[in-house]
Amino acid sequence: MQKYVCEPCGYIYDPADGDPDNGINPGTAFEDIPEDWVCPICGMGKDVFVPED
Repeated sequence: MQKYVCEPCGYIYDPADGDPDNGINPGTAFEDIPEDWVCPICGMGKDVFVPED
């Protein structure tokens, strides 16, 4: 699965890990995360994330 990077802070969302502290189970694709989810580091929305190269 594709990893995504938060451009402002560099946090990497890895679908294998998810974001369990914020209700995102491991194995959840970035596209399947609710639109109101925010970066756990800087609080920015999904719109600032880009696919990792």
